[in-house]
Amino acid sequence: MTPEPAMTPAATAGDTIRPVDPTPTQVRPPEVPLDHGPGPGREVLFDLSWVEIFYGEARAVTDVDLDIARNEISAFIGPSGCGKTTVLRSLNRMHDLTPGARVVGTITYHGEDLYGPKVDAAEVRRRIGMVFQKPNPFPKSVFDNIAYGPRINGVRRRSELETIVEQALTRAALWGEVKDKLKSSALSLSGGQAQRLCIARALAVDPDVLLMDEPCSALDPIATARIEDLMEELKQTLTIVIVTHNMQQAARVSDRTSFFFEGKLVECDETERIFTRPKHKQTEDYVTGRFG
Repeated sequence: MTPEPAMTPAATAGDTIRPVDPTPTQVRPPEVPLDHGPGPGREVLFDLSWVEIFYGEARAVTDVDLDIARNEISAFIGPSGCGKTTVLRSLNRMHDLTPGARVVGTITYHGEDLYGPKVDAAEVRRRIGMVFQKPNPFPKSVFDNIAYGPRINGVRRRSELETIVEQALTRAALWGEVKDKLKSSALSLSGGQAQRLCIARALAVDPDVLLMDEPCSALDPIATARIEDLMEELKQTLTIVIVTHNMQQAARVSDRTSFFFEGKLVECDETERIFTRPKHKQTEDYVTGRFG
């Protein structure tokens, strides 16, 4: 695959940009080594160095050092409130929308500073889509849900929109179930169908990355299995980062796993190693169910 072109500059000088402060406020103690580096055959897409995230004066996450490679599924695991969703939201600048939130450190995407002053946050979110914990279809038809993003991006011809909608629903393994219901309200879909609709809606703008925040927590086991199968298919063309409390899910679907605890990244490694040969006792205790 050829690298993505540089992200376009912000459209107007008035866009709200929160620049990164390159100076870390805390240095990781030497007794907490992390496996950080591309490794053989991995093409790094995101590189996070000395990342800290604040809500006002409260520091939610500190000293996160990890990388995420292209066409991999990366899982963020850890107990509630440990910072994994906070880190996930930093990857597509969702914190820009939260008053008082700020990111310290460096996050690069395709080698470019994601929070650089000339980077358009809207373009970042187009390339780096997000699927939330609870399915959130718009109160529109199935067709209009999928066509929403392309229309925002300037697509107007009906024939082109129809092609995009069919392709997105097909990629989300939903076309066969809704192709005769495109004019029906998306709110009439089942929970599993609604979540796949939200995935299709994200895919309709042709993203490079899909961030998934607990995408199966509200779904039954059958719907969860379909989403997991879908993730495995999508990683052929996308990079996926998933936050999950489900240890079995992380073990099943991810290539690499990062374990967070109390706002710190404890360990990041290949998923098989995290679950069978973790380097840290905290990690072992968590994945074996000794605490959670």
